Amino acid sequence: MKLTEQEVRGVADLANLALTDDEVARMRHDLDEILTHIDKLNELDTSGVEPMAQVLFDAEETATLREDRERPPVGTEAALANAPLSGSGYFKIPKVIER
Repeated sequence: MKLTEQEVRGVADLANLALTDDEVARMRHDLDEILTHIDKLNELDTSGVEPMAQVLFDAEETATLREDRERPPVGTEAALANAPLSGSGYFKIPKVIER
């Protein structure tokens, strides 16, 4: 195994997840599978592959990106119009992180 139980618990703590021992074991296995797959990808010879800055850089008429153009910004009032709860010009949400 590439990852230790402490490393999995550390990542879970960063994500504010409380995992059971069974979940830690399953995540450890799943993350090891992902890292093994990445190791296999790293073995591929990509020396003859030209780097790409953008997937559609050569597409021209088939490009699906819209033209960049200047637009007036959305005002606070319009942005908050459908918010379930707002105040003082901000979205209000329930507290989600407790430590």
